[in-house]
Amino acid sequence: MNNSESTVLSKSNQNNLGDGYLKFQLNQNTAAVLSMRYTQEAIIVPVESVTSIPNMPACILGLTNWRSRIIWVIDLPVMLNLESLDNRLRQYNVIVVRVESLLLGLVVQEIKGTTKIMPDDIHSPIGQVASSLVPYLAGCVVQQQEIFLVLDAQAIVNSSILSSN
Repeated sequence: MNNSESTVLSKSNQNNLGDGYLKFQLNQNTAAVLSMRYTQEAIIVPVESVTSIPNMPACILGLTNWRSRIIWVIDLPVMLNLESLDNRLRQYNVIVVRVESLLLGLVVQEIKGTTKIMPDDIHSPIGQVASSLVPYLAGCVVQQQEIFLVLDAQAIVNSSILSSN
């Protein structure tokens, strides 16, 4: 194998590298990704399977049973101060995330699949997005002419909005 062949091979191998992310639409206008390291499962939950709890922040939809465990279900766009989902939904697209021993169900508009992202491709969100979003982001990334918010699962799970209850 000559030098140019090994260079081609190493470049094609680099294309397979990168960290795995779940890709989804937060709402009509906002695409995002979340590290697969924190993603347990993407599920569809009928609205009636979520039990609402009174006197909770607007982003907390309630509780549901997931694999014999009770988890909080969070309207992620509302938590992030984005345009909320259609309230006439019959089912929720839920991403179950785990950070250490904490489980949380994050409701999003649509789950799009998975993607790989190189750490060097993630750029600072400061100046790119509303400042209210920055605490919940690990950065932004551009893929196929679309900007994706790279959400920080730890920041979401540890949010003061959720821990105040």
